[in-house]
Amino acid sequence: MDFLFDSFLGTPVWFWLAFLGIVVALTAFDLGFLHKEDKEMGIRESLKLSAFYIGIALAFGLWVWYAKGPDLGMKYYTGFFIEKALSIDNVFVISLIFTYFAIPPKYQYRALLWGIIAVIVLRGLMIAAGAALVQEFYWTLYLFAAFLIATGVKMLFSGDQEMDVSRNPVVTFMNRHFRVTPELHGEKFLVRIPDGKTGKMVTAMTPLLLALIVINLADLVFAVDSVPAIFAITTDTFIVYTSNIMAILGLRALYFALAAMVHRFHYLKYALALVLVFIGSKIFISDFLIGGDKFPPVLSLGVTFALILGGILFSLWKTRTGDQQPGG
Repeated sequence: MDFLFDSFLGTPVWFWLAFLGIVVALTAFDLGFLHKEDKEMGIRESLKLSAFYIGIALAFGLWVWYAKGPDLGMKYYTGFFIEKALSIDNVFVISLIFTYFAIPPKYQYRALLWGIIAVIVLRGLMIAAGAALVQEFYWTLYLFAAFLIATGVKMLFSGDQEMDVSRNPVVTFMNRHFRVTPELHGEKFLVRIPDGKTGKMVTAMTPLLLALIVINLADLVFAVDSVPAIFAITTDTFIVYTSNIMAILGLRALYFALAAMVHRFHYLKYALALVLVFIGSKIFISDFLIGGDKFPPVLSLGVTFALILGGILFSLWKTRTGDQQPGG
């Protein structure tokens, strides 16, 4: 059992196993008990379950704080809040995908849950690749930082562009090269149907599976922003991965509450843009302006939290009347 105390990417193996055990237990409990049967989730249930997941994430942060020190504890919380805020901005895209494929709310939760399982693996691969790059070539952090600043500036000055799912190249490719049923078949991702030419039974994808694939590919696009943002805070792979996954785990629960009021968070994107610019600038400030000294983690967390909270509160205030449009 000595291998449990061996270091893997800078953290003991038993740390990793404990975290993965928490993720597996939460996912199994969610899929096998809380939502054994497909049903539509109400806003109240969505908020309660989301609060439960946030509580688990915050409690895990206390364990990180105790086991790895206050410096990494602060960085875990900073990464968690950034990823959580970025995931709020992603809800609108997920809602568009479900609407395009006409997925009823009672099947959306199961699709999101399986999507999260895929994300856990895909984010792990992306973070592992990023960690290897940073460890071998430290200067790649400057590329991450410059990318974050450029992305933030672009978000500040770009208008609202609605995603057109029908023109998504993945959707076009899948419809052309794979059998996709025109209608849903309950919660099934794959079904057996008779071939139109031969009459033989063949396997076909349902719109639910196609929606799941598009959502996961969209998450890879989202990760292009969020993963470099976490690496700009810390290069500790354990902190990068756990803060990312803990924020994403509760997204499926929070989705149903946010999807119903996503229009209320119109101005959050500007706060997120400022967060990306701040996080990216922090690398250059730390390495070139303050002589390589560490940027105070408590200040980083404070600025990040203040910007995100300010964006949320300002959005809610500006859209406080039901008929008021953003920017009006």
